[in-house]
Amino acid sequence: MMQRESRLSGSKRFSEVLKRGRRWPSELLVLIILPNALERNRYGFSVSKRLGKAVVRNRVKRRLREAARLIPVHPGWDIVFTARKAASKADFATLKGAIEELLARAQLLQPSDITNPEGAIDEEDSFRSNSPLSGGHLPLHSV
Repeated sequence: MMQRESRLSGSKRFSEVLKRGRRWPSELLVLIILPNALERNRYGFSVSKRLGKAVVRNRVKRRLREAARLIPVHPGWDIVFTARKAASKADFATLKGAIEELLARAQLLQPSDITNPEGAIDEEDSFRSNSPLSGGHLPLHSV
């Protein structure tokens, strides 16, 4: 869940970001950003009634909030995501990918600190080494 201090609240600041912010559009979303002179980011989400009834709009907002929470972004920005009609039919992974793409275009993404450090075993390698077919740790039964 997104922390309260990470939310863009107050219609005055929200309107200011929408009016004066820089925009990056995509098929699913529009990203609007404005510097905020704080050491953290604040996020706002705009989902119009054109997307559907309340259940659909709330689902889109929940997915956008969670995706934005998971993506590391350089601090000091007020960030607003405006959902387009196609966002109502998109799954979480698609929305997260759209957010990452927009933030990358705006050059706000922080570089990933640990992608796969040398010597680390990812899940696929772990599965292969424990697979009976790999000659790994699991014994094969003889007939």
